[in-house]
Amino acid sequence: MSQSPAAADPVAEFALAGDLTRPVRLTVPDLLVWPQHEADVSFECATSGIQHHRFTGPLLHDVLSAAGPVFDPARRKDRLRFLIAVSGADGHHALLSWAEIDPDFGRAPVLLAATIDGTALDRAGAQLVLPQDRCGARHISGINAIRVDGGYVSWA
Repeated sequence: MSQSPAAADPVAEFALAGDLTRPVRLTVPDLLVWPQHEADVSFECATSGIQHHRFTGPLLHDVLSAAGPVFDPARRKDRLRFLIAVSGADGHHALLSWAEIDPDFGRAPVLLAATIDGTALDRAGAQLVLPQDRCGARHISGINAIRVDGGYVSWA
Protein backbone atom coordinates (compact mmCIF):
# COMPACT_ATOMS: atom_id res chain seq x y z
CA MET A 1 0.00 0.00 0.00
CA SER A 2 1.48 3.35 -1.00
CA GLN A 3 1.13 6.60 0.89
CA SER A 4 -0.43 9.63 -0.72
CA PRO A 5 1.91 12.65 -1.14
CA ALA A 6 -0.08 14.55 1.50
CA ALA A 7 0.44 11.79 4.05
CA ALA A 8 4.14 11.54 3.30
CA ASP A 9 4.69 15.31 3.46
CA PRO A 10 2.18 16.91 5.85
CA VAL A 11 1.30 20.58 5.71
CA ALA A 12 2.99 22.52 8.53
CA GLU A 13 0.75 24.13 11.13
CA PHE A 14 1.16 26.54 14.00
CA ALA A 15 -0.78 27.39 17.14
CA LEU A 16 -2.30 30.76 18.01
CA ALA A 17 -2.58 30.70 21.78
CA GLY A 18 -2.60 32.84 24.88
CA ASP A 19 -5.01 35.60 25.81
CA LEU A 20 -7.41 34.91 22.94
CA THR A 21 -11.11 34.07 22.89
CA ARG A 22 -10.62 31.79 19.86
CA PRO A 23 -7.23 30.04 20.03
CA VAL A 24 -6.67 27.97 16.92
CA ARG A 25 -4.20 25.91 14.90
CA LEU A 26 -3.55 27.25 11.39
CA THR A 27 -1.80 26.11 8.23
CA VAL A 28 -0.42 28.12 5.34
CA PRO A 29 -3.54 27.32 3.25
CA ASP A 30 -5.64 28.70 6.14
CA LEU A 31 -3.76 32.01 5.83
CA LEU A 32 -5.09 32.44 2.29
CA VAL A 33 -8.54 33.30 3.72
CA TRP A 34 -7.32 36.78 4.71
CA PRO A 35 -6.50 39.57 2.25
CA GLN A 36 -3.03 38.97 0.84
CA HIS A 37 -0.28 41.61 0.96
CA GLU A 38 3.05 41.62 -0.88
CA ALA A 39 6.36 42.83 0.45
CA ASP A 40 9.69 43.05 -1.36
CA VAL A 41 12.15 42.70 1.50
CA SER A 42 15.90 43.09 1.82
CA PHE A 43 17.50 42.26 5.11
CA GLU A 44 20.90 41.42 6.46
CA CYS A 45 21.30 37.84 7.63
CA ALA A 46 24.20 37.14 10.00
CA THR A 47 25.00 33.79 8.35
CA SER A 48 24.32 34.43 4.66
CA GLY A 49 24.59 38.17 4.06
CA ILE A 50 22.01 40.36 2.33
CA GLN A 51 18.80 38.53 1.41
CA HIS A 52 16.23 39.77 -1.15
CA HIS A 53 12.81 38.10 -1.27
CA ARG A 54 9.19 38.77 -2.20
CA PHE A 55 6.73 37.55 0.40
CA THR A 56 2.94 37.33 0.28
CA GLY A 57 0.52 36.67 3.10
CA PRO A 58 -1.95 38.28 5.47
CA LEU A 59 -1.08 40.92 8.01
CA LEU A 60 -0.28 39.52 11.45
CA HIS A 61 -2.73 42.06 12.90
CA ASP A 62 -5.63 40.69 10.82
CA VAL A 63 -4.98 37.07 11.80
CA LEU A 64 -4.57 37.83 15.50
CA SER A 65 -7.61 40.10 15.55
CA ALA A 66 -9.72 37.25 14.17
CA ALA A 67 -8.55 35.08 17.11
CA GLY A 68 -10.11 37.58 19.52
CA PRO A 69 -7.48 39.12 21.81
CA VAL A 70 -9.04 39.71 25.22
CA PHE A 71 -8.69 43.48 25.35
CA ASP A 72 -10.82 45.30 27.91
CA PRO A 73 -13.30 47.18 25.67
CA ALA A 74 -13.93 49.76 28.40
CA ARG A 75 -10.25 50.80 28.27
CA ARG A 76 -9.19 52.09 24.86
CA LYS A 77 -5.48 51.71 25.56
CA ASP A 78 -5.74 48.25 27.15
CA ARG A 79 -4.39 46.64 23.96
CA LEU A 80 -1.09 48.46 24.46
CA ARG A 81 -0.08 46.08 27.27
CA PHE A 82 -0.22 43.01 24.99
CA LEU A 83 2.90 41.27 23.71
CA ILE A 84 3.20 38.81 20.82
CA ALA A 85 5.76 36.01 21.05
CA VAL A 86 6.55 34.09 17.86
CA SER A 87 8.60 30.89 17.79
CA GLY A 88 9.95 28.87 14.90
CA ALA A 89 10.64 25.19 14.48
CA ASP A 90 14.39 25.97 14.39
CA GLY A 91 14.31 27.47 17.90
CA HIS A 92 14.35 31.14 16.88
CA HIS A 93 12.03 33.51 18.74
CA ALA A 94 10.84 37.09 18.29
CA LEU A 95 8.82 39.41 20.49
CA LEU A 96 6.61 42.24 19.25
CA SER A 97 4.25 44.61 20.99
CA TRP A 98 0.62 44.86 19.91
CA ALA A 99 1.16 48.62 19.42
CA GLU A 100 3.73 47.88 16.65
CA ILE A 101 1.13 46.17 14.44
CA ASP A 102 -2.03 48.04 15.49
CA PRO A 103 -3.33 50.40 12.75
CA ASP A 104 -4.06 53.06 15.40
CA PHE A 105 -0.43 53.10 16.55
CA GLY A 106 2.68 51.72 14.78
CA ARG A 107 0.82 50.19 11.83
CA ALA A 108 3.85 48.03 10.92
CA PRO A 109 2.95 45.82 7.92
CA VAL A 110 4.11 42.59 9.58
CA LEU A 111 3.20 39.57 7.46
CA LEU A 112 2.51 35.94 8.14
CA ALA A 113 4.00 34.90 4.83
CA ALA A 114 2.32 32.10 2.89
CA THR A 115 4.74 32.34 -0.05
CA ILE A 116 8.35 33.31 -0.64
CA ASP A 117 9.43 34.29 -4.15
CA GLY A 118 6.24 32.74 -5.55
CA THR A 119 6.72 29.39 -3.80
CA ALA A 120 4.09 28.21 -1.33
CA LEU A 121 5.32 27.56 2.21
CA ASP A 122 2.75 24.80 2.90
CA ARG A 123 5.28 22.22 4.11
CA ALA A 124 8.01 24.58 5.37
CA GLY A 125 5.53 26.60 7.44
CA ALA A 126 4.51 30.23 7.58
CA GLN A 127 7.15 32.91 8.09
CA LEU A 128 7.08 36.06 10.19
CA VAL A 129 8.19 38.93 7.95
CA LEU A 130 8.94 42.43 9.24
CA PRO A 131 9.59 44.47 6.06
CA GLN A 132 10.65 47.50 8.09
CA ASP A 133 13.54 45.69 9.84
CA ARG A 134 17.01 46.19 8.33
CA CYS A 135 18.35 43.14 10.17
CA GLY A 136 16.65 39.79 9.63
CA ALA A 137 16.90 38.72 13.27
CA ARG A 138 13.12 38.96 13.86
CA HIS A 139 12.34 37.06 10.66
CA ILE A 140 11.05 33.68 11.84
CA SER A 141 10.89 30.70 9.46
CA GLY A 142 8.68 27.69 10.04
CA ILE A 143 6.47 29.31 12.68
CA ASN A 144 5.21 26.72 15.15
CA ALA A 145 3.55 28.99 17.73
CA ILE A 146 2.34 32.54 18.24
CA ARG A 147 1.35 33.53 21.76
CA VAL A 148 -0.54 36.70 22.65
CA ASP A 149 0.07 37.76 26.24
CA GLY A 150 -1.74 40.57 28.03
CA GLY A 151 -0.33 39.62 31.42
CA TYR A 152 1.84 42.70 31.80
CA VAL A 153 0.96 44.56 34.97
CA SER A 154 2.04 48.02 35.94
CA TRP A 155 4.82 48.54 38.49
CA ALA A 156 2.67 50.97 40.46
